[in-house]
Amino acid sequence: MAKIQLNGKKVVIKSNYSLFELLKKYKLINKKIAVEHNGIIISKVNYKKRNLKNNDKIEIVHFIGGG
Repeated sequence: MAKIQLNGKKVVIKSNYSLFELLKKYKLINKKIAVEHNGIIISKVNYKKRNLKNNDKIEIVHFIGGG
């Protein structure tokens, strides 16, 4: 198990969890989002390659329209 920080909240995930699996768990795969992993913006093509470790910090931002 690994403890990460997701948008400021402590979350426990399985070891060797990928960023893609985390986004899938929260139903964010097909959403317009930006993901930051330990201060670095991650492009969508790298979600499956990026594995999460203990004490990682993830920030996810949703894009919404408005006027």
